[in-house]
Amino acid sequence: MSDRIVLISDDSDFFDYVRLKLELRKSDELYTYAFDDVPDKLHFLEESVLIINSESSKEKTLELLKIFKGTPSIVISFNEDEQFKKKCYRAGLFDYMTLLTPDSEFRARILPALSMLALLEKNRQYRKVLVQKKVLTQNNEVFIDYSNIIDNELAEIKKNVCSAVFVAIAPNENTKFLFQPNVIETVILNNIRRNDILMNYAPNKYFLIMHDIDINSANKIWGNIQSQFSQKIYAGITKITNQSRQQIINDALNKLHEAIVHDKIQYGDKNSLKSLKTKQSSSPYSNFKLYRQQFSQKLEQVIAPVFYQIQQKYVSKLAGITIEQGSGDGYGVFYLKGKHLSGSFRVTSPGFAKINIDITMQKNSDEVDTKRITLEPEELEQGLLEDLLEQFISEVKG
Repeated sequence: MSDRIVLISDDSDFFDYVRLKLELRKSDELYTYAFDDVPDKLHFLEESVLIINSESSKEKTLELLKIFKGTPSIVISFNEDEQFKKKCYRAGLFDYMTLLTPDSEFRARILPALSMLALLEKNRQYRKVLVQKKVLTQNNEVFIDYSNIIDNELAEIKKNVCSAVFVAIAPNENTKFLFQPNVIETVILNNIRRNDILMNYAPNKYFLIMHDIDINSANKIWGNIQSQFSQKIYAGITKITNQSRQQIINDALNKLHEAIVHDKIQYGDKNSLKSLKTKQSSSPYSNFKLYRQQFSQKLEQVIAPVFYQIQQKYVSKLAGITIEQGSGDGYGVFYLKGKHLSGSFRVTSPGFAKINIDITMQKNSDEVDTKRITLEPEELEQGLLEDLLEQFISEVKG
């Protein structure tokens, strides 16, 4: 396998100097570029070991390191400038040498960079397969098939008894389509650590697992992330303990939608404020007729439209699976039916004091999974129902 090494400098003598130090094989590739040539070679340089001459080009060197963060980059300077060296490492430097570094040491320290390049190439090949199989998004390190990812992460967290949080992230319903593609995930990825896991569960909606962190620290990080968006975006953060995957997701989604509803009320949605006051001032069992009317409105204005929209979204995307949905007096139901699997998502309000979502999934005659999610009537909003339905579809087809 050949190695590709790129020398970058504004001094042509540097190229001759380093070429003498390298012990290249016939199959190896060596390229030389001035700093001004770099913008036209970005993709090519990402798959190379970079050796950068920082002499008289310190700012250009730092900018280059930031652009190619993650690419094995070696800076060669005139002397040991400790302050500059620290800036380089913060920007993503792999190694730092000077013109006085002996040839034998220089060659020895090149080897780890070449090994890193081979590992990155293998990772790129794996990533291509994961993108083709729709496990990862094409543009960023964001997982799509989140169910298995969450299960694996929860198992590791419990085994190692470490602190971690689970976060549900979304804009509100009025702004979720105003964000340009990849903007939300790019900002989040730039502000979390490499071992944190970002997952996409609906358009512009994400789950995030953050390791070795508590709720307070996670809130501070989220505050910094939130400040970088022009549109309002929200998060529901919950500590990972011994809950099941679905319990953790439900808890985070409930907190997410509480944040959205609270913000709506706080900033002047008088109808929401009036509705909340009405609910708080009356006993849950004091007016059966009122709750019946309210649930009928939920069926008409929230449940039925969401069921229809999700059906239209997936009607041609689930091979071998038919989708049916409907509603009646006191219930709404969403079905998935295939040759070897079936699932139902049924929303009811028995007694009209709570709303129950009963989910049944059957993948063969012996494997039947049932669960119930119970919500307050005011909690069942369009966004939460969409999220829960997206999860249900993902689990049934997965």
